[in-house]
Parts: sequence; C-alpha cells; structure tokens
Amino acid sequence: SDGSIRLHQMTSEYPLMQWNDSTNGQPVIALQWALTRPAVFFVLDASSNIYIWDLLENDLLPVAKQAVPSDNVVTMAVLGEPEKTTGLLGIALAKESGLIDIQYVKKKWALP
Repeated sequence: SDGSIRLHQMTSEYPLMQWNDSTNGQPVIALQWALTRPAVFFVLDASSNIYIWDLLENDLLPVAKQAVPSDNVVTMAVLGEPEKTTGLLGIALAKESGLIDIQYVKKKWALP
C-alpha cells in the first residue's frame, strides 16, 4: 500500500532486496515477472503507471516508466512464450472502462 517492493527467497522471511517508495508512494496494484527474461518484472501502481525493472541493468531503480493516461488500469497480465526465443513479450492491461489494451515490450527487456 505504500509503494514498497520486496524480493524474497522462499527459504527466508527476510527480503533479499527492498525498494521503498518505488512508486512515489502510490499503492502497488500488480507485480508480474517477465515470462521470457527472469531478471525483468513489471509493476502497476494505483495511478496507472507501469514500471519496468531489469535487475541486470539496474537493481536500484526501474529502467522505464510508462503512464497510461485517460482510463484507469485496474490490473495487468504479462503475455509471452518462455519456450520460444523470439523475444515477444506483452502486457495486457484491463481498464476501468472494460477495455483491454495490449502493449508489447521492447526486445531488450524481452529477449532471454
């Protein structure tokens, strides 16, 4: 609820990494790992901002932020085929109006 993100290992109750205020205090609505690249994850906040984290590129801050204007995004799902090396990775955004928007991710964050 405060925008913090924690990375845990299954064998410990303490986080390996913690990023406080990672969404400028906005609650995190959804967080999903990329299906094609293990070091990349996506965060959706309550203000309809999507943050892309690539831990191999920068483990302190997101590598990109994209605002989704005009229609609140209520949830997201990551799309991709991990068994294929095409680097095709997308995010399905469910909007408050009932519309579904599919956005594709740049190959540099999608390739294995």
